[in-house]
Amino acid sequence: MMIALATALLVLALGGAAFAYAGGQGPSQKRVDAATSRSGSAARVRGGSEAGTQKRRNMQQALKEFEKKQAEKKPTMTLRRRLDMAGLMTVSARKFWMASAGVGLAVVIFCFVEHQGVMIALLAAFAAGLGLPRWVLSFLRHRREKRFTDDFANAIDVIVRSVKSGLPTSDALKIVATEFRDPVGGEFKRLCESMKVGVTLEQALKKMHESMPTTEVGFFAIVMSIQQKSGGNLSEALGNLSAVLRDRKRLLGKIKAMSSEAKASAMIIGSLPPVVGGIVYLTTPAYISLLFTERLGNLLLLGCAVWMGLGIFVMRKMINFKH
Repeated sequence: MMIALATALLVLALGGAAFAYAGGQGPSQKRVDAATSRSGSAARVRGGSEAGTQKRRNMQQALKEFEKKQAEKKPTMTLRRRLDMAGLMTVSARKFWMASAGVGLAVVIFCFVEHQGVMIALLAAFAAGLGLPRWVLSFLRHRREKRFTDDFANAIDVIVRSVKSGLPTSDALKIVATEFRDPVGGEFKRLCESMKVGVTLEQALKKMHESMPTTEVGFFAIVMSIQQKSGGNLSEALGNLSAVLRDRKRLLGKIKAMSSEAKASAMIIGSLPPVVGGIVYLTTPAYISLLFTERLGNLLLLGCAVWMGLGIFVMRKMINFKH
Protein backbone atom coordinates (compact mmCIF):
# COMPACT_ATOMS: atom_id res chain seq x y z
CA MET A 1 0.00 0.00 0.00
CA MET A 2 2.77 2.38 0.88
CA ILE A 3 4.58 1.57 -2.35
CA ALA A 4 1.36 2.08 -4.37
CA LEU A 5 0.59 5.39 -2.62
CA ALA A 6 4.14 6.63 -3.18
CA THR A 7 3.93 5.61 -6.82
CA ALA A 8 0.60 7.47 -7.27
CA LEU A 9 1.97 10.59 -5.61
CA LEU A 10 5.05 10.44 -7.82
CA VAL A 11 2.92 10.13 -10.94
CA LEU A 12 0.77 13.09 -9.86
CA ALA A 13 3.87 15.15 -9.13
CA LEU A 14 5.38 14.33 -12.50
CA GLY A 15 2.06 15.06 -14.24
CA GLY A 16 1.71 18.44 -12.47
CA ALA A 17 5.26 19.34 -13.38
CA ALA A 18 4.63 18.38 -17.01
CA PHE A 19 1.37 20.36 -17.04
CA ALA A 20 3.04 23.39 -15.53
CA TYR A 21 5.89 23.19 -18.01
CA ALA A 22 3.67 22.62 -21.04
CA GLY A 23 0.62 24.76 -20.39
CA GLY A 24 1.54 27.02 -17.54
CA GLN A 25 3.44 29.42 -19.79
CA GLY A 26 0.48 29.81 -22.18
CA PRO A 27 -1.58 32.34 -20.23
CA SER A 28 1.47 34.36 -19.29
CA GLN A 29 2.62 34.34 -22.88
CA LYS A 30 -0.86 35.38 -23.97
CA ARG A 31 -0.80 38.20 -21.47
CA VAL A 32 2.61 39.29 -22.77
CA ASP A 33 1.38 39.09 -26.35
CA ALA A 34 -1.76 41.03 -25.50
CA ALA A 35 0.23 43.73 -23.75
CA THR A 36 2.62 43.93 -26.70
CA SER A 37 -0.21 44.16 -29.21
CA ARG A 38 -1.92 46.87 -27.16
CA SER A 39 1.26 48.89 -26.97
CA GLY A 40 1.83 48.40 -30.70
CA SER A 41 -1.72 49.43 -31.58
CA ALA A 42 -1.44 52.39 -29.23
CA ALA A 43 1.79 53.37 -30.93
CA ARG A 44 0.14 53.05 -34.35
CA VAL A 45 -2.87 55.10 -33.22
CA ARG A 46 -0.58 57.68 -31.69
CA GLY A 47 1.49 57.79 -34.86
CA GLY A 48 -1.64 58.15 -37.00
CA SER A 49 -3.05 60.91 -34.79
CA GLU A 50 0.28 62.71 -34.87
CA ALA A 51 0.33 62.44 -38.68
CA GLY A 52 -3.24 63.77 -38.90
CA THR A 53 -2.42 66.61 -36.53
CA GLN A 54 0.66 67.50 -38.55
CA LYS A 55 -1.38 67.47 -41.75
CA ARG A 56 -3.99 69.77 -40.22
CA ARG A 57 -1.23 72.08 -39.05
CA ASN A 58 0.22 72.16 -42.55
CA MET A 59 -3.17 72.97 -44.03
CA GLN A 60 -3.78 75.73 -41.48
CA GLN A 61 -0.36 77.17 -42.16
CA ALA A 62 -0.95 77.11 -45.90
CA LEU A 63 -4.34 78.76 -45.43
CA LYS A 64 -2.82 81.52 -43.31
CA GLU A 65 -0.08 82.12 -45.86
CA PHE A 66 -2.61 82.29 -48.70
CA GLU A 67 -4.83 84.75 -46.83
CA LYS A 68 -1.79 86.86 -45.92
CA LYS A 69 -0.69 87.03 -49.54
CA GLN A 70 -4.20 87.93 -50.63
CA ALA A 71 -4.36 90.75 -48.08
CA GLU A 72 -0.90 92.09 -48.94
CA LYS A 73 -1.35 92.00 -52.71
CA LYS A 74 -4.95 93.16 -52.90
CA PRO A 75 -5.33 94.96 -56.24
CA THR A 76 -6.74 98.46 -56.47
CA MET A 77 -10.19 98.92 -57.94
CA THR A 78 -9.23 100.58 -61.22
CA LEU A 79 -11.56 101.29 -64.12
CA ARG A 80 -9.91 98.55 -66.16
CA ARG A 81 -10.62 96.03 -63.42
CA ARG A 82 -14.23 97.21 -63.14
CA LEU A 83 -14.68 96.68 -66.87
CA ASP A 84 -13.16 93.19 -66.62
CA MET A 85 -15.43 92.23 -63.73
CA ALA A 86 -18.44 93.47 -65.72
CA GLY A 87 -17.43 91.28 -68.66
CA LEU A 88 -16.47 94.21 -70.93
CA MET A 89 -12.97 92.98 -71.77
CA THR A 90 -13.05 94.52 -75.26
CA VAL A 91 -14.09 97.98 -74.04
CA SER A 92 -11.17 100.26 -73.20
CA ALA A 93 -11.18 102.92 -70.51
CA ARG A 94 -11.00 105.64 -73.16
CA LYS A 95 -14.18 104.39 -74.84
CA PHE A 96 -15.93 104.25 -71.48
CA TRP A 97 -15.06 107.86 -70.64
CA MET A 98 -16.09 109.00 -74.13
CA ALA A 99 -19.46 107.26 -73.78
CA SER A 100 -19.95 108.80 -70.32
CA ALA A 101 -19.16 112.28 -71.65
CA GLY A 102 -21.57 111.74 -74.54
CA VAL A 103 -24.39 110.77 -72.16
CA GLY A 104 -23.71 113.80 -69.95
CA LEU A 105 -23.67 116.15 -72.95
CA ALA A 106 -26.94 114.71 -74.24
CA VAL A 107 -28.58 115.30 -70.86
CA VAL A 108 -27.32 118.92 -70.76
CA ILE A 109 -28.73 119.59 -74.23
CA PHE A 110 -32.06 118.07 -73.21
CA CYS A 111 -32.20 120.29 -70.10
CA PHE A 112 -31.50 123.43 -72.15
CA VAL A 113 -34.15 122.46 -74.68
CA GLU A 114 -36.63 122.10 -71.82
CA HIS A 115 -35.55 125.55 -70.52
CA GLN A 116 -34.23 124.22 -67.24
CA GLY A 117 -31.89 126.15 -64.98
CA VAL A 118 -28.12 125.88 -65.05
CA MET A 119 -28.00 124.17 -61.65
CA ILE A 120 -30.49 121.53 -62.74
CA ALA A 121 -28.56 120.94 -65.96
CA LEU A 122 -25.25 120.54 -64.10
CA LEU A 123 -26.73 118.13 -61.56
CA ALA A 124 -28.41 116.08 -64.27
CA ALA A 125 -25.20 115.98 -66.32
CA PHE A 126 -23.22 114.88 -63.26
CA ALA A 127 -25.69 112.11 -62.47
CA ALA A 128 -25.93 110.92 -66.08
CA GLY A 129 -22.23 111.26 -66.95
CA LEU A 130 -20.71 109.76 -63.80
CA GLY A 131 -23.42 108.04 -61.79
CA LEU A 132 -25.33 106.24 -64.54
CA PRO A 133 -22.33 104.56 -66.26
CA ARG A 134 -20.94 103.33 -62.93
CA TRP A 135 -24.36 102.01 -61.98
CA VAL A 136 -24.49 100.15 -65.29
CA LEU A 137 -21.04 98.65 -64.58
CA SER A 138 -22.16 97.58 -61.11
CA PHE A 139 -25.33 96.03 -62.53
CA LEU A 140 -23.41 94.10 -65.20
CA ARG A 141 -20.87 92.96 -62.63
CA HIS A 142 -23.48 91.59 -60.20
CA ARG A 143 -25.36 89.90 -63.04
CA ARG A 144 -22.16 88.25 -64.25
CA GLU A 145 -21.23 87.11 -60.74
CA LYS A 146 -24.71 85.64 -60.28
CA ARG A 147 -24.45 83.65 -63.52
CA PHE A 148 -20.99 82.46 -62.52
CA THR A 149 -22.17 81.33 -59.09
CA ASP A 150 -25.14 79.45 -60.58
CA ASP A 151 -22.85 77.29 -62.75
CA PHE A 152 -19.77 77.10 -60.54
CA ALA A 153 -20.93 74.16 -58.39
CA ASN A 154 -21.66 72.10 -61.52
CA ALA A 155 -18.20 72.97 -62.86
CA ILE A 156 -16.59 71.70 -59.66
CA ASP A 157 -18.60 68.48 -59.95
CA VAL A 158 -17.21 68.00 -63.47
CA ILE A 159 -13.67 68.47 -62.12
CA VAL A 160 -14.34 65.92 -59.35
CA ARG A 161 -15.63 63.30 -61.80
CA SER A 162 -12.75 63.93 -64.18
CA VAL A 163 -10.16 63.53 -61.43
CA LYS A 164 -11.84 60.36 -60.15
CA SER A 165 -11.77 58.88 -63.66
CA GLY A 166 -7.99 59.33 -63.80
CA LEU A 167 -7.58 62.59 -65.74
CA PRO A 168 -4.99 65.12 -64.55
CA THR A 169 -6.13 68.38 -63.06
CA SER A 170 -5.13 70.44 -66.11
CA ASP A 171 -7.30 68.31 -68.41
CA ALA A 172 -10.23 68.59 -65.99
CA LEU A 173 -9.91 72.39 -66.07
CA LYS A 174 -9.84 72.31 -69.88
CA ILE A 175 -13.08 70.32 -69.94
CA VAL A 176 -14.79 73.01 -67.85
CA ALA A 177 -13.34 75.72 -70.11
CA THR A 178 -14.77 74.12 -73.26
CA GLU A 179 -18.07 72.70 -72.03
CA PHE A 180 -19.47 75.53 -69.90
CA ARG A 181 -20.93 78.84 -71.00
CA ASP A 182 -19.59 82.23 -70.06
CA PRO A 183 -18.64 83.48 -67.56
CA VAL A 184 -17.55 80.10 -66.09
CA GLY A 185 -16.14 78.87 -69.38
CA GLY A 186 -14.36 82.16 -70.09
CA GLU A 187 -12.75 82.34 -66.65
CA PHE A 188 -11.49 78.75 -66.79
CA LYS A 189 -10.29 79.31 -70.36
CA ARG A 190 -8.16 82.25 -69.21
CA LEU A 191 -6.96 80.08 -66.31
CA CYS A 192 -5.79 77.34 -68.68
CA GLU A 193 -4.19 79.84 -71.06
CA SER A 194 -2.25 81.39 -68.18
CA MET A 195 -0.96 77.98 -67.13
CA LYS A 196 0.10 77.23 -70.71
CA VAL A 197 2.46 80.21 -70.82
CA GLY A 198 4.22 79.16 -67.60
CA VAL A 199 2.14 80.83 -64.89
CA THR A 200 1.80 78.73 -61.75
CA LEU A 201 -1.58 77.45 -60.63
CA GLU A 202 -1.57 79.71 -57.56
CA GLN A 203 -0.87 82.82 -59.63
CA ALA A 204 -3.48 81.86 -62.22
CA LEU A 205 -6.07 81.34 -59.48
CA LYS A 206 -5.18 84.72 -58.04
CA LYS A 207 -5.83 86.39 -61.41
CA MET A 208 -9.09 84.49 -61.66
CA HIS A 209 -10.12 85.80 -58.24
CA GLU A 210 -9.24 89.36 -59.33
CA SER A 211 -11.53 89.19 -62.35
CA MET A 212 -14.25 87.31 -60.43
CA PRO A 213 -13.97 88.40 -56.77
CA THR A 214 -16.59 86.10 -55.27
CA THR A 215 -16.42 84.04 -52.10
CA GLU A 216 -16.85 80.83 -54.11
CA VAL A 217 -13.78 81.52 -56.24
CA GLY A 218 -11.83 82.34 -53.08
CA PHE A 219 -12.79 78.96 -51.60
CA PHE A 220 -11.77 77.21 -54.81
CA ALA A 221 -8.40 78.98 -54.91
CA ILE A 222 -7.69 78.10 -51.27
CA VAL A 223 -8.58 74.41 -51.76
CA MET A 224 -6.45 74.09 -54.89
CA SER A 225 -3.48 75.92 -53.36
CA ILE A 226 -3.56 73.86 -50.14
CA GLN A 227 -3.89 70.61 -52.07
CA GLN A 228 -0.95 71.53 -54.28
CA LYS A 229 1.26 72.32 -51.28
CA SER A 230 0.14 69.72 -48.73
CA GLY A 231 -1.20 66.96 -50.97
CA GLY A 232 -4.26 64.89 -50.28
CA ASN A 233 -7.38 63.68 -52.04
CA LEU A 234 -8.32 66.46 -54.45
CA SER A 235 -11.62 64.88 -55.51
CA GLU A 236 -12.79 64.59 -51.90
CA ALA A 237 -11.81 68.18 -51.09
CA LEU A 238 -13.54 69.56 -54.19
CA GLY A 239 -16.58 67.37 -53.51
CA ASN A 240 -16.90 68.88 -50.05
CA LEU A 241 -16.49 72.35 -51.57
CA SER A 242 -19.27 71.63 -54.07
CA ALA A 243 -21.58 70.57 -51.23
CA VAL A 244 -20.75 73.77 -49.33
CA LEU A 245 -21.48 75.92 -52.39
CA ARG A 246 -24.82 74.22 -52.94
CA ASP A 247 -25.72 74.77 -49.28
CA ARG A 248 -24.83 78.45 -49.64
CA LYS A 249 -27.04 78.68 -52.71
CA ARG A 250 -29.97 77.12 -50.86
CA LEU A 251 -29.41 79.51 -47.96
CA LEU A 252 -29.39 82.45 -50.35
CA GLY A 253 -32.68 81.28 -51.81
CA LYS A 254 -34.22 81.13 -48.33
CA ILE A 255 -32.97 84.63 -47.57
CA LYS A 256 -34.50 85.97 -50.79
CA ALA A 257 -37.81 84.29 -50.01
CA MET A 258 -37.88 85.71 -46.48
CA SER A 259 -36.99 89.25 -47.60
CA SER A 260 -39.17 89.38 -50.72
CA GLU A 261 -42.09 91.04 -48.92
CA ALA A 262 -39.85 93.74 -47.43
CA LYS A 263 -38.23 94.37 -50.82
CA ALA A 264 -41.61 94.72 -52.52
CA SER A 265 -42.75 97.21 -49.88
CA ALA A 266 -39.54 99.21 -50.26
CA MET A 267 -39.93 99.33 -54.05
CA ILE A 268 -43.52 100.53 -53.79
CA ILE A 269 -42.70 103.19 -51.18
CA GLY A 270 -39.65 104.39 -53.10
CA SER A 271 -41.45 104.59 -56.45
CA LEU A 272 -44.57 106.41 -55.25
CA PRO A 273 -43.17 110.01 -55.14
CA PRO A 274 -41.65 110.06 -58.64
CA VAL A 275 -44.64 108.22 -60.13
CA VAL A 276 -47.13 110.65 -58.55
CA GLY A 277 -44.99 113.62 -59.62
CA GLY A 278 -44.88 112.32 -63.20
CA ILE A 279 -48.66 111.85 -63.29
CA VAL A 280 -49.22 115.39 -61.96
CA TYR A 281 -46.78 116.77 -64.55
CA LEU A 282 -48.65 115.04 -67.37
CA THR A 283 -52.14 116.04 -66.18
CA THR A 284 -51.58 119.57 -64.83
CA PRO A 285 -48.11 120.79 -65.83
CA ALA A 286 -48.82 124.38 -64.77
CA TYR A 287 -49.45 123.22 -61.20
CA ILE A 288 -46.08 121.50 -60.77
CA SER A 289 -43.99 123.68 -63.09
CA LEU A 290 -43.12 126.02 -60.21
CA LEU A 291 -40.83 123.33 -58.83
CA PHE A 292 -38.72 123.57 -62.01
CA THR A 293 -38.94 127.28 -62.84
CA GLU A 294 -38.58 128.91 -59.41
CA ARG A 295 -35.40 128.82 -57.35
CA LEU A 296 -37.30 127.82 -54.21
CA GLY A 297 -38.90 124.98 -56.14
CA ASN A 298 -35.46 123.80 -57.26
CA LEU A 299 -34.26 123.78 -53.64
CA LEU A 300 -37.37 121.84 -52.63
CA LEU A 301 -36.71 119.27 -55.35
CA LEU A 302 -33.10 118.97 -54.21
CA GLY A 303 -34.17 118.45 -50.60
CA CYS A 304 -36.74 115.85 -51.64
CA ALA A 305 -34.12 114.00 -53.66
CA VAL A 306 -31.73 113.97 -50.70
CA TRP A 307 -34.36 112.74 -48.29
CA MET A 308 -35.62 110.11 -50.73
CA GLY A 309 -32.06 108.93 -51.30
CA LEU A 310 -31.49 108.60 -47.55
CA GLY A 311 -34.75 106.71 -47.13
CA ILE A 312 -33.94 104.29 -49.96
CA PHE A 313 -30.46 103.78 -48.52
CA VAL A 314 -31.88 102.95 -45.07
CA MET A 315 -34.47 100.56 -46.52
CA ARG A 316 -31.77 98.85 -48.58
CA LYS A 317 -29.64 98.32 -45.49
CA MET A 318 -32.63 96.90 -43.64
CA ILE A 319 -33.54 94.31 -46.27
CA ASN A 320 -30.02 93.26 -47.31
CA PHE A 321 -29.06 90.33 -45.11
CA LYS A 322 -25.51 89.11 -44.78
CA HIS A 323 -25.03 85.52 -45.91
